[in-house]
Amino acid sequence: MKKLTVVILSIILVLCLSLFVACDSGYGYLWDSSFEYGENYQYEEVIEQNFVSAAEQPNSYFSLDRNTANYSLMRRQIEENRKISPSSVRIEEYVNYFNYDYARPTGDNALELSGSLFDCPWNGEHKLLSISVAAEELTIENKPRNNLVFLIDTSGSMYGSDRLGLIQQAFTMLLENLDDGDVISVVTYAGDSRVALDGETGSHRIEIARVIEDLEAKGSTNGAGGLQNAYRIAEKHFIEGGNNRVILATDGDFNVGVSSKIGLQLLISQKRESGIYLSVLGVGMTNTNDVTMETLARNGNGNYAYLDSIFEAKKVLVNELGGTLVTVAKDAKIGVEFNADVVNKYRLIGYDTKLLSQEQFEDEATDAGEIGAGHTVTAVYEVELKDEAMGNVATAELRYKDPSNDESKSVSLTYTTADYTETPSQDCVFIGCVLEFGLILRQSKYKADASFSSVLARLETLASYLEKDEFKAEFAEIVNKASKLYENI
Repeated sequence: MKKLTVVILSIILVLCLSLFVACDSGYGYLWDSSFEYGENYQYEEVIEQNFVSAAEQPNSYFSLDRNTANYSLMRRQIEENRKISPSSVRIEEYVNYFNYDYARPTGDNALELSGSLFDCPWNGEHKLLSISVAAEELTIENKPRNNLVFLIDTSGSMYGSDRLGLIQQAFTMLLENLDDGDVISVVTYAGDSRVALDGETGSHRIEIARVIEDLEAKGSTNGAGGLQNAYRIAEKHFIEGGNNRVILATDGDFNVGVSSKIGLQLLISQKRESGIYLSVLGVGMTNTNDVTMETLARNGNGNYAYLDSIFEAKKVLVNELGGTLVTVAKDAKIGVEFNADVVNKYRLIGYDTKLLSQEQFEDEATDAGEIGAGHTVTAVYEVELKDEAMGNVATAELRYKDPSNDESKSVSLTYTTADYTETPSQDCVFIGCVLEFGLILRQSKYKADASFSSVLARLETLASYLEKDEFKAEFAEIVNKASKLYENI
């Protein structure tokens, strides 16, 4: 009887812990096992934010980062004729997948604020307030040495050309863009973890590539063991003033060792204080765990990208290499104060899982987002202005820390009704298209008159603009495919 009681209590404890993890941070874990919404794809449910009265609650706070994985995950599903699970859509990652022509910082600032106020395409009574952030670009003078550990999931779930095969191509491509003085290590994990390469210099690219090409996928997934081993190797070769980073490539399917969201958060949070950051490259679709990968990147002071093709790998690891590897601003967060004399109500579009309280915004110890060199980041509010009201609309304050010395910095900008334009820039028109597309996919209760036909019509006016950027041109193709997949919208 005593043994039976112990067993029952153990089962109850496991169930309670599972429920606690599922409810952590106010967002649930969902498995989507239908073909329509992406077979066996685990994601964190996104709860859409409502409109807020500016008179009752004038302040809005959120963490700022430049993760883009949700966009390329969506792209793969659309390409495979699968509809997107509405509650999985992180609209800010759709918008931030693209780069925009924003004013770059000057002087000692790593980030610069700008923005626009223009008509909301899906609701004629509202405006869009775009808060635009641009990071300093990487130059020869400020380019640090890299100490990189490629942490590669070689478990059985990684078998396939779109998983381990794609990662092998991606890391080989990355090698060609590193300097001879950079230090590269390779750590793998399956049932256990091993060091495949310990601290080789970038001048030995061929030898490093051979190690990566020889990897095979088999066994269970001891992700926690791999992470601990990778951090140990990164610490061994730590470069003072350099870019010390673990780059994890996985489908996120941890099943051995620490695998709960809370356990992973604790592990990664402890390690980031050493100055070693963690970036995540996700792959695969079946059994893909977006929850785990997003959690790791968010808590590891890194970024999260999903590789659905070698085309995407080139974007992340070649075209945007500086932003992927070099963090120029950490713990980035924004506070926006709306003027109730001008604004009736407002709603932040996206960033639903990155909201902060005023206390968290004011607290310098709050772990917020990271922004890489050369990246642009955009946040957009849908606002309802008071009739004929003139003056200040809102003031945004961007706070961040210098990664090299933890010095706190801030940039502020006030947006007024004088900033309103009936002819927004091509960047703003495109952003409006991406936002509207995202609202449709998440079946937002605030999508009003949003439609694929409206998005496609506006994209047609941007023909010359799209021709200059292959990723933006591809977006128009994705919208067209989605319009046929969702025939009744």
